[in-house]
Amino acid sequence: MPSIGRGCNELRIPDENRTWRIVYYVDAVAIVILDVFAKTTRQTPQQVIDVCKARLKHYKSI
Repeated sequence: MPSIGRGCNELRIPDENRTWRIVYYVDAVAIVILDVFAKTTRQTPQQVIDVCKARLKHYKSI
């Protein structure tokens, strides 16, 4: 997901009633789960993007 950062991807998991999304970042030593949410619209909510960006920034700073 370029809107969050380089190396970020989205995994889609269909459920009986909704589709779940897992946003993750692939690093050389780890896979970091940035967020898990049920997507109800076509576009990823801006709040989810902002939270993922903040979590990615925090991960890269440590």
